[in-house]
Amino acid sequence: MAGFLALSLVVAGCGNTKEGNGSNGEGGSGVQIGLVTDVTGVNDKAFSQSAWEALQRVKTDSGADIKYLQSKTDADFVPNLTQFVKSGYDLTWGTGFVMADAVRKVAKENPNAKLAIVDNEVDEPNVQSVLFSEQEGSFLVGVIAGLMTETGKVGFVGGAEIPVIAKFEAGFKAGVKEANPDAEIIVNYTGAFDKPDLGKTAAATIYNEGADIIFHAASATGAGVFNEAKDRYNNGQRVWVIGVDRDQSLEYGDDITLTSMMKRVDEAVYRVSQDLIEGNFGGGTTLQLGLKENGVGIAETSSKNVPEEVLKEVEVYKQRIIDGEIVITVN
Repeated sequence: MAGFLALSLVVAGCGNTKEGNGSNGEGGSGVQIGLVTDVTGVNDKAFSQSAWEALQRVKTDSGADIKYLQSKTDADFVPNLTQFVKSGYDLTWGTGFVMADAVRKVAKENPNAKLAIVDNEVDEPNVQSVLFSEQEGSFLVGVIAGLMTETGKVGFVGGAEIPVIAKFEAGFKAGVKEANPDAEIIVNYTGAFDKPDLGKTAAATIYNEGADIIFHAASATGAGVFNEAKDRYNNGQRVWVIGVDRDQSLEYGDDITLTSMMKRVDEAVYRVSQDLIEGNFGGGTTLQLGLKENGVGIAETSSKNVPEEVLKEVEVYKQRIIDGEIVITVN
């Protein structure tokens, strides 16, 4: 998931920033939108990739010029955000919980600039914040895991222990226990969002303890969870992974992807960017997206591996959450 807690004194301009240019050249709308990612970049098959794909849609639909800068460490956040702002970009995105301080600093220093952030709240008049109720979507995949586990054990692999990942964990655990009170839940945090090798090791540990389903919320680290599941599947062991942020069966296949918890970062980034283009930028406000707003949910391809009766149960729980009958507590 987006965010990385690496500490470094190296700043952008010293080989620490990767650029991607999506400019459409002549004939564009004249609007420029920049995206600053954390270390995972726009090919993480999760959070940041969804944000970049949203801007590509904006480019197609409106002709806006788009570009991204990938941060190598957290020390790059402010320089990268500032680069877009000083270049006159109309909107600068920061994707990830840990970018809040950097977005706040740049926003205060550049009150005429417009910025937006996903996964954290920055209370500045020139910043649009986007938050998700990750615990609600995670509850639903927890229900699936609780109803479908054959061993009575399931696992959760997280990246860094930050509040947004705690929401994934809390929702998943609550859903599992609601569906299967006797199920055991094994939790393993890797401490990183860009280390597939750590994800593979964490998954191996959980599978070795008897779990047959793992839900990950670890961005690119989650690739290692899928790799471990694939290795075991190829050796005749029936294990599953629940993807995160986007439909990860499209990248990793239906043979090991049970379902995915959809966090529609793409829709949020597209919506806010289009609002800006149309002159309706929501600076100083926070957009909160949960099940009711269709901001989270489960992948449409879930029916490939999840039985119809289980999906019906999921729909019942979804409505109960929307109606306020179930409130998921996040510690």
